[in-house]
Amino acid sequence: MNFELIISIVLGFSLAAAAGFRIFIPLLIMSLSAHYGWFPVDENWQWVGSTGALWLLGIAAIVETFAYFIPWLDNVLDTISVPMAGIAGTLLMVATMGDLNPAFTWALAIIAGGGAAAAISGTTGVTRLTSTATTGGIANPVVASVETGAATTISVASVFSPFIALLIVLVIVGSAWRWIKKLRRS
Repeated sequence: MNFELIISIVLGFSLAAAAGFRIFIPLLIMSLSAHYGWFPVDENWQWVGSTGALWLLGIAAIVETFAYFIPWLDNVLDTISVPMAGIAGTLLMVATMGDLNPAFTWALAIIAGGGAAAAISGTTGVTRLTSTATTGGIANPVVASVETGAATTISVASVFSPFIALLIVLVIVGSAWRWIKKLRRS
């Protein structure tokens, strides 16, 4: 396995993990990256760097971000975010993999990319549900801010240093699991 392939896999995985926090922020960051040539996307994904895609993904990211600050709407969004995040995570990973065997690319993208995004999205949904149950939704905007910050940080780090982004993902996921275990004991 060459180093470029490893970087592509880590990049795709990190962007997919970010999609578990917010679906459109990593897609927007990938679009910006493709538009400005910060990292190459698969030739079938060149459209993602177009001006139209930038505008569409930018608007979607803004709407999604602000929608999560509305306590009742954030719980509604969580019901559809897990499958949507899984799809987005899969597509983000496919877009970064380049010219590999399609069977390998799609298998890895579905398992690693889609799996990571869906797992993180499910975890954030449980976190928000816990926040709603324990605070009546008052703390939900704080949770939304943390998730948006995580999605943005991981996405930007993915573009400039995929391995640092992977480390950030692992720290966030580990912290979240410890926090959830602590809540369950209480």
